[in-house]
Amino acid sequence: MLKFQREAFVTDIFSILKSDHDLHRAMLAKIAETSGDTAERRDLFEAFRIEVTAHAAAEEQSLYATMLADPDLQDDGRHSVAEHKEIDDMLGELQETDMATGAWLTKFKEMRHRYEHHIDEEEEEMFPAAQEQFSRTKSMELGATFDRRKPAELEVAEASDNGDHKD
Repeated sequence: MLKFQREAFVTDIFSILKSDHDLHRAMLAKIAETSGDTAERRDLFEAFRIEVTAHAAAEEQSLYATMLADPDLQDDGRHSVAEHKEIDDMLGELQETDMATGAWLTKFKEMRHRYEHHIDEEEEEMFPAAQEQFSRTKSMELGATFDRRKPAELEVAEASDNGDHKD
C-alpha cells in the first residue's frame, strides 16, 4: 500500500489542512498521469481514497464540529460537510467503475474538479472566516485534535471498501 504524508512540522489546523490539500493535489495529478486499469492507477487511487476519507473525517471532528457550534460559521460548516459527502459518493462510484473505461476517466475528472473546487473554496473563503473567529490557541488545539483523529480515521478508511463508514 502506498503511503503519503504531509510535513510533520505544521501544527495549527489551517496549516495542517492546507498541507494535506497540497498533498491531495499532488496525488490527483499523479493519478491523472496514469492510463488504463493498471496496478499503478489502482494503488494511487486507493491511496488517495484512504487519505481523503480520513482527512475529511478528522476535519469534520475538529474544525467543522467547532464551526457548526458557532452561529456565524454554521452555514460554511454545513456546506463543507455536504461537499465531503458528495466527494465520498463520487469516490465510491469510481471504485465501482472499470478503470480501463472512458467512463472512469470522465468520472475521475469530474471528481477531481469538484474536490479541487472544494479545497480551494475552503482555503480562500472558509478558513479565513474561521481564522477571524478563532484565537491562535484555539487553532492550535484544533490542529492537535485533527492530528489525534486522523490516524484512527486512516485505519477506518483502509478497512472500508468505499470509504463510506459513517451512518
